[in-house]
Amino acid sequence: MLSLSRLRELVSQDVIETVIVAFTDHYGRLTGKRYDAEMFVEETSSHGSHGCDYLLTTDMEMEPVQGYKFANWELGYGDFQLAPDPDTLRVANWLDKTAIALCDVKSEKTHDYVSIAPRSMLRKQVEAARGLGFESFAASELEYYLFQTGYREAAADGWRNLEPAGWYLEDYHILQGTRTEAYTASVRRHLKHSGVPVENSKGEWGLGQHELNVRYAEILEMADRHVIFKQCLKEVAEAMGVSVTFMAKFASDRAGSSCHIHLSLWRDGENAFAGDEQFGPVKCTGVFRHFLGGWIAHAIDVMPFYAPTVNSYKRFVDASWAPTRLAWSYDNRTAGFRVVGHDQSLRIECRIPGADCNPYLAFAAKSASRALYAFRSHGQIFCERIHTARIRRRRGRTLRALLPNRTIRVQFRSDRLGTQAIL
Repeated sequence: MLSLSRLRELVSQDVIETVIVAFTDHYGRLTGKRYDAEMFVEETSSHGSHGCDYLLTTDMEMEPVQGYKFANWELGYGDFQLAPDPDTLRVANWLDKTAIALCDVKSEKTHDYVSIAPRSMLRKQVEAARGLGFESFAASELEYYLFQTGYREAAADGWRNLEPAGWYLEDYHILQGTRTEAYTASVRRHLKHSGVPVENSKGEWGLGQHELNVRYAEILEMADRHVIFKQCLKEVAEAMGVSVTFMAKFASDRAGSSCHIHLSLWRDGENAFAGDEQFGPVKCTGVFRHFLGGWIAHAIDVMPFYAPTVNSYKRFVDASWAPTRLAWSYDNRTAGFRVVGHDQSLRIECRIPGADCNPYLAFAAKSASRALYAFRSHGQIFCERIHTARIRRRRGRTLRALLPNRTIRVQFRSDRLGTQAIL
C-alpha cells in the first residue's frame, strides 16, 4: 500500500506517471478516470474528482435505464463527487507506472455519501456493527474460467466457441495448473505487489476453471481487495491475449463460478463466534447462533445482491457444487451455509453468491441480515432501522430487499436485471 508522501516520491522519480481514480457501479465494474500523477498528488488526492451520476443507473451495456429518480434525462445527468480513500492507494503492479485509488461516491451538494452507491451501503453496515463494538472480517473465494481465446476474438465470434485453457476436469490437479501457470503466477505476483496478499491458487471443477484466494481482512478492505483482484485478472488476461470470465454460469454443461464468502464478527481482539455453547457439532456463542439464524432467514430477501442477473440463477443446479437449499451444516459443501473452523477460526461460509456479485453489495447484504433478525448479544438488541423495497417478479411474486436510507425497487426482466431507485 502507498501513503501519499510515498506516492509523491515515486512521482518525482518518474516511477509513477498515472493514477487511476475509480469506484464500482452496481455490477461491480470499476469506472472512473486516469489522472496525471502530478495532478493527483497536488489536487485530486485532497479535492477529489467528479463523475456523471448516470453511472449508477445504467444497464450492463452502459445504456441509461429510464425510471430512476436519482438520475434521469429530466434532471440532466449531473455530477457526483469521487472522493479517493487514502487507505486504498496502491501501485497497480500489472500496469506500467500506474497507481490506483478507490473512491467513495459523495453528493456534490451535501458531500454526504451517496446512499445507493455500493461502497456507501457497506460503510453503513460497518458503522452499525462498530456501534455495538463489533468488527466484521471476511474473505471471498472467487472462481473464474480462463480461455485461450482473447477478448476481441471472443466478441467478434458472438462469445461462442471459446477455447478453454484446460481439456479435462482439473480440480486440484498440479499438472494442469502448471499448463496455465504463466498466467496464474503472473496474477499472483501482481496482486501481491499491489497490496492484495495472496494465499494460493488451484484448478477447479471445470474445463479451464480456476480459483485464486487472497487473505481475509476487515470487511470493507476485503471488498476493496475483491475489486482489485477482478480488475487485475481481466487486464492481465487482456495483455496476454487470453480472457477470463466471472459469469456465474457461462455454459449450461459446465460448473458455475461462485464467490464463497467467509465471515466472522470480532470484539476486543477475539472472535465473537467462539464459545462453549454446544450447538449441534459446533461450540459457539449466542452471537454465532443469532448471526447464522438471521443470515439464513433473510437470504431470500437479499438474493438480488448475491445473484444479480438472470444468468446468476442458472448456477443453482443440484449436484453441481452450487447450493439449492437454505440449510447449514458443519464442513459440508452441499449446504448453502457451511460452518468451518473452530475456536478463534470459527466462521460461516455462505456458498450462495456467484462470482458475478458486487462484493460491496453482497457483504452489505450479509451484514444487514443480522439487523432483520433480532440479533442479541449480551442483552443488546442489534436491530437497526431498515427500509424495505418490493421486488417485483413476473407473475406478481414479491421479495423484500434491504438497503440503507433509501428504498430501491428492483424489477426483474426475462433478459436482464434493471433497477429503479426511489429517493
